[in-house]
Amino acid sequence: MPDLKDIPDAVRWRYAAGCAAMLPALYDVAFREALGKKYGALEQEIWMEVGRMIQSIALDCSLPVMNAQEIARTVQVATIVLFGPEYGGETIDLPNNNAVIIVRRCPFLYHSYTLAADHERTFARCMALTLTAVPLLNNKYTARFVRTMCTGDRQCEVKIEKKPEPENAAAVKT
Repeated sequence: MPDLKDIPDAVRWRYAAGCAAMLPALYDVAFREALGKKYGALEQEIWMEVGRMIQSIALDCSLPVMNAQEIARTVQVATIVLFGPEYGGETIDLPNNNAVIIVRRCPFLYHSYTLAADHERTFARCMALTLTAVPLLNNKYTARFVRTMCTGDRQCEVKIEKKPEPENAAAVKT
């Protein structure tokens, strides 16, 4: 009788991650037309919850989140944990405690093409996940999308930067 232990961990991870990365496109094809305008709002809530999972991974694995570089790397690592090694890219440290997440391979975009889903909607998912995750990791930071593959750029670039201080905060300090 087959046993789960007979399947190597790498094979199990590849299939689990592939399935997780394919699900958004499958749901999009199956439910968007039937749910109409409700679908986008429901999907956004789901991806915001996935953003909260990134925070859980960071906490459970003691991943660092004290500055933009650490946040960028933690988001990238947690995304790979959730969706597998087909998600590929790098992080780049920038001056003034900023960082950029560069994505060159996106399994969500790949599956949206192969399943004839609307790949431009992939951006809304990624944006909900990232804009939820970053301030949960460190509420002094935010994310800003500079380039996105799903809207035609050759790679995605997400800048992680410190939130600007409120204007009235400077007046309080003086």
